[in-house]
Amino acid sequence: MMKYPQHISLCGFGGQGIILSAVILGTAAVTKGKLYAVQTQSYGSEARGGQCQAELIIDNKPINSPVAQTKNLLIALYQDAYDKYIKTLEDDGVLVIDPGLVTNLTRNIKHTFEVPATQIAVDLGNRMVANMVTLGFISECCGIVDKEHLLEIVTNSVPSRFVELNHKAINAGIEYAKKNNLYYHA
Repeated sequence: MMKYPQHISLCGFGGQGIILSAVILGTAAVTKGKLYAVQTQSYGSEARGGQCQAELIIDNKPINSPVAQTKNLLIALYQDAYDKYIKTLEDDGVLVIDPGLVTNLTRNIKHTFEVPATQIAVDLGNRMVANMVTLGFISECCGIVDKEHLLEIVTNSVPSRFVELNHKAINAGIEYAKKNNLYYHA
């Protein structure tokens, strides 16, 4: 389990569901985990394909500022986004990357987890659920939110025709962490 406050940055490119992931994670923390959360986002002028980033702070007490200079969890799903945001990750932070999309690591982060989220999503039939694979993975690996809470929020946040696929993706991320014994230990 990560310490509080959790300063999280999710980054990639438009169309990967980065913003949705942050919203779902924050909503699960607040409505199910009885925690506090604040989320901000930024993205390029392009609707898809441009750089995209969301910041999320989760804490067990009220949050006074929506921004944090450094992060203790960075989820990078695209090389350019990794390059831009890796400098914000604390030295003892947690880095989660998709090794198929982030191939040039410029910092040695002790707690680095490589999750082939896009390939797992492709194997499930739709590369667009790589974000949900990642959410499932961090749920299991870092203990940020419970699986049941995550699944419930996803059910209420995505169109009904995509619920089953998103649930499969979350479960696949959880299973990837379990199968490979990938757990964060502070």
